[in-house]
Order: sequence, then structure tokens, then C-alpha cells
Amino acid sequence: MTPEQEQIAKLTRKVEEQAEIIDYLTKKLYGKKSEQVDANQLSLLEEDDGVFTEPEQTGQENQTNQVQSAKKRKKTRQEVLSPDLPVKRTVVDVATKQCPHGHRLVFVGEKFVREQLHYQPAKLYREEIYTPTYKCVDCEAIDGLAHLVQGLVPKPVIPHSLGSASVIAEMLHQKFEQGVPLSRQLKEWQRMGVQLSEATSANWVIKSGEIMEPLYNLIRERLVEQPYLQGDETPMQVLREPGKAATSKSYMWVMRSVRKSSKQAVLYAYGDTRSGAFAENLYRGFTGVLQCDGYAGYNGLDEAVIRVGCFAHLRRKFYEAAFVNGKIIMSRPLKLLDEMFALEKEWKQWSPHSRRRQRRRHLLKLVRKFWSWIDQADELPKSRLGKAITYARNQRVALNRVLNYGAVDFSNNASERNMKSFVIGRKNWLFSTSPAGAKATAIWMTLIESAKANGINPRDYVTYLLNEMPQLPDFAKKEDLEAYLPWNYQSKLDSDEELNVIAA
Repeated sequence: MTPEQEQIAKLTRKVEEQAEIIDYLTKKLYGKKSEQVDANQLSLLEEDDGVFTEPEQTGQENQTNQVQSAKKRKKTRQEVLSPDLPVKRTVVDVATKQCPHGHRLVFVGEKFVREQLHYQPAKLYREEIYTPTYKCVDCEAIDGLAHLVQGLVPKPVIPHSLGSASVIAEMLHQKFEQGVPLSRQLKEWQRMGVQLSEATSANWVIKSGEIMEPLYNLIRERLVEQPYLQGDETPMQVLREPGKAATSKSYMWVMRSVRKSSKQAVLYAYGDTRSGAFAENLYRGFTGVLQCDGYAGYNGLDEAVIRVGCFAHLRRKFYEAAFVNGKIIMSRPLKLLDEMFALEKEWKQWSPHSRRRQRRRHLLKLVRKFWSWIDQADELPKSRLGKAITYARNQRVALNRVLNYGAVDFSNNASERNMKSFVIGRKNWLFSTSPAGAKATAIWMTLIESAKANGINPRDYVTYLLNEMPQLPDFAKKEDLEAYLPWNYQSKLDSDEELNVIAA
């Protein structure tokens, strides 16, 4: 090949790479966000159809763009309405108990007409708390001193503040569950009768978060005691970080238990860096199996930590590489990965021991076929497929370890979904003003997402904590805090109700 031909071939490859990048970026901007494939394209391959004909829940999809391939059954009214909803019975009686001819009407029954839902808007009220003062006249007669007795008033959430547990809980619900920034909540609070400033509401969130910090730290301790964890991280912006520009990146890390754990917990941690030093500090004391992506920041973890890979991260790269001119062209590795996920879906509810046995018996064959294709692949390193192959090769050892641990999911999607809750809020909040605000965000996201993971109502749980935690001693012991952990919440409620009944 002449030098001119070599130059032409080089430029041709460069043009192809640039065209591929443009096509990829166009798809990222304007295309569908779900990782779904056309079921008809799978028939072009030698083997049976794949499984990703519906969106995979990776934590990155736009929910409004998801398309269900199968029509869902319409829920009945009994399924739509919660059985816990209070019922108001309304009877519309006749205007007069006489017929048009003046005869007396006799009741013979009633007819059901319809049922409908009603909404009662939230409202505020002022509570003025007093405590009567008593004195013992007999004791005063004995020693000449006034012996005064008053009722024991519960401590407020924040001293000298109007913010009650219910008001602060509503703010937290709106911000961290509904994604409404504090600045946009102010008009609604004003409509209900109170003019709050953004500084005041932000102070309530931060100060109440500081009260929860001992419980937050205990959740981290209980997490690192577990044998299996998942981890992820994402950027965030904090405006007033010491020694950093306002436009610089900070990070929110998430560490959570695997779905097979009996104690479900999700911990968010704010860090001003994505360095390995922060990861080492976050996972200090953990000596189990950690499932995460291929980020190098985890490389400095203790040798006792065994890292396993995430097949969803791997599949996502081959899925992105499969887009050619706006269409999905199914590749052999993507097809094999779809078959792996199909098997994993069947074993989702199985015990860890059974799932590990099935992986070694059935999944191992597909994994070997996948690596055989990877070993023989010869793609341009800078192409999307080439980058996917490089990622697979770099993560080969970590990915293969998934087969050895039945308690570990096939993908890290559980932690990604938790991270998505933060990302949705971040799109609305845009930034945290101070490190204190970022830390409060981590604390409240931890408590709210951990409540969800344990199947309890986050707002009820947060309101309960805001009422109860201030009553504990300043340096509460761990055994006192244990009762307020999310997986102990229901039993604590039952115990409190039993005590109230006995006291009554």
C-alpha cells in the first residue's frame, strides 16, 4: 500500500469514528433513554429470541419514554383504592317525607349511586404550649422554701424555632421525595399562612439533619458489618466549598445492602472529591464482597474487600455500540448478555445457594461463549464497540466473580436506582450552597431511601424520628439508637403503642 493509500485509509477510519460519535451523541440527546431492543431483530440471529424487548430498569431511563410491549391488565377499583382510606358515608334524602299527593312515605331501602375521591388541602395551625405550675404548700410550711412543680414538656426539634416535626417533615418530603427545591416551596407555605425565607427553611433542614447524624453513623456501621454491599457515585455541585471554585465538581456516593439482605439500608455520603481516599474512608471496616462499576477509585480498598462487576454496566456499553444510523443492530455479545439476564430473571426470587448453583450450571456456558467472542474480536479501539470490548476485558475478573456469590445480584441496578432518586432531585435543586447543606442532603436521603427499602412510609418514619430523636440524651448510646433503625421501626411503633395502652 502506497503512503497516499495509507493516508486515505487512516482518514477514512477517522471519518467513520467521528460519524459514529455524532450518531451516538444525537441518540443520547434526542433518542429514547430506555435500553430496549426490537424483538423482531433477534430472529436474525441463530438462536432463540432475547429478553430485552422491554426497558431494562437501569436507573437511567426517562420514565415517560418507556414503552411496554405487552398490554397491562387494567386494575379494578378495589386494587386502585387503598383499603386504609377513610370512608365518609353520605345520604341524600328526599326533601319531604310525603308524596305529591300528600301521603306519608315509608322507608324501604337505599340505592348505591356512586363513589368518588375527595382531596382535603393541607393547612397550618398554631400550637401554643403551656405547662401549669403547682407548688406544695405543706413542704413550704416545713422549710419555708417554694417547691414548684411543672409538667415535662417534650423538647422541640430545633430550639427557639417555629418548625415542628410535621412542618419539617413536609419540607423534607417535598424536597427529597418530590424533587421540589426549598425556594419553590415558599409560595405554597405563604399561601397556607406563613412567610418563610429560603435561609430559614434551609436552616431547618440542616439543623434537623444534625440531630439525625448519630443514627446516620449507626446505619453506616451496620452496613459495613454486612458481607455483601453495592456501591455507586455521581457528581454534584457545592457552591461554597473551602479552597474550591463554585463550578468544581463534588460527589455523592451511595453504599447499600444487597436485595437478599434481611436488613435493608441505603447510605448516601457527600464527598468533595472522587478520589480513592474517600472510597477507602467510606468503606473502612468492610471486609466482604462489593459490587460496583469499573471506576479506579475503588482500587485502593482494603485487600479484604472482594470486588465483583456489574453486567448491566457491561451490557449498556454493548447496547450503545449497537446503534447504527439510529437503529439497533444486534451483536453477538449483546445477544448473549440478553440470554444471561433472561436466566437471572427466572432465579430472581431464589435463595442465594440455589441461585449460585444455577449460575454455575447454566450461566457459565453463556459466559464462556461471551468471553470466547471477546477474545477473538478485532474492532477499532476508539469505536464504541471497541471501547465496550476494552471495558469487558478490563473487568473480566470482577465480572466472573458474580458467578461465585448467589447473594449478589447480576447487576448493580439497585444502587443505581437509589442514585437516580438523588439525580432527579439534583436536576431541580441544581446545587447545594454549602458543605453543611450537602451533608444534610446525604443524611436525609439515607433515611428516606432506607425507609423505602424496608417498605415503610418515609414521611411517617421521618416525622417519627423528628419527634423522638430530640428526646434522647445528647450522647445517646448505640443500644438506644438501635430501636430507630429503619428495619426496627415497626417493632418500635408496636412497643410504644403497647406502653401507651398500659399507661392509659
